[in-house]
Amino acid sequence: MTSQCRSITILGAGHIGFAMALLLARSGDYDVLVADRDVARLKAVAALGLQTLATPDEAALQKAIHGRYAVLNALPFHCAVDVATQCVQAGVHYFDLTEDVQSTQAIRALAKGARSVLMPQCGLAPGFIGIVGNDLARRFDELHSLRMRVGALPRYPQGALRYNLTWSTEGLINEYCNPCEAIVDGQATTVAALDGLETFALDGVEYEAFNTSGGLGTLTETLAGKARQVDYKSIRYPGHCAILKLLLNDLRLRDRRDLLKEIFEAAIPTTEQDVIVVFASASGLRDGRLVQDSYSARIVGTEVTGQRLSAIQRTTAAGICTALDLVAQGRLPQQGFVGQETVALQDFLDNRFGQAYATECAGETVAA
Repeated sequence: MTSQCRSITILGAGHIGFAMALLLARSGDYDVLVADRDVARLKAVAALGLQTLATPDEAALQKAIHGRYAVLNALPFHCAVDVATQCVQAGVHYFDLTEDVQSTQAIRALAKGARSVLMPQCGLAPGFIGIVGNDLARRFDELHSLRMRVGALPRYPQGALRYNLTWSTEGLINEYCNPCEAIVDGQATTVAALDGLETFALDGVEYEAFNTSGGLGTLTETLAGKARQVDYKSIRYPGHCAILKLLLNDLRLRDRRDLLKEIFEAAIPTTEQDVIVVFASASGLRDGRLVQDSYSARIVGTEVTGQRLSAIQRTTAAGICTALDLVAQGRLPQQGFVGQETVALQDFLDNRFGQAYATECAGETVAA
């Protein structure tokens, strides 16, 4: 628990920002201010009894940042570097959810000499999956392969895509279009998004998975020279990848991302009836034996103090709130860049926010 009520600003009052505000306010340890340029979005947060601030310009944004203990950034990925820069200048801890690799690299450069924490990629993937992956990797004397798979899926899929929008459309398109970091044959490299299609079954449900960008966070740097194969793929229901390739490659919509965003948001419904599927496996040598360890979790939405949170709201908000909590408790470094793999998996799962994952996860070890 924190020893005092710390002042926190959440930038962005969308679905995830709302969930973050709800969890932090309920804890009683944080004085929460939610800021957004969209006044209509702030109404739902104000109904919780929390402070809100409209930020239509740079001056208002600076007011939301200066003098706070920490800023939790739930704005689109292209805002990350600017907000992080202001937090460094103000000496305020910074956390975000970005999946954008270039933004994370820029924030890492900003962190050199910073007197506050800069901790991007604190969501589900990147975020929690990197913590799981690093925990699995550390169990081996010699790590051969580490494979991480995550999906935010509708519980009741419809249509050819068998998908619903559950989070940032811009972030989703980023994942489908940008190069994907990986370790192949022991060398850090990039692989193409939408490649590497595979199918598998988990708890009797058929899925497919394929390369997407950003999910590994900084894990490829951490495991460089320590593993033969490391990769991350998004989980979808079968048939999704083939349609994406038609849209992005054959129709060249990867070159018209604004149009693709418009099409997605006009044609693909949103849903709060979602499920998060997490599956990670690692293999290698331990005590001279070839062994495989795995981790899986299936998480659905829940109600928190009378408010319904979808699975993606619950897991993403839990990730960034846990990161904040661990810094506030002195369990993580107090300045500079902090990668997700700095967090011990058990510390995360034992945390009051991280317990959203702990109640529905499973892991096992088998001889390979």
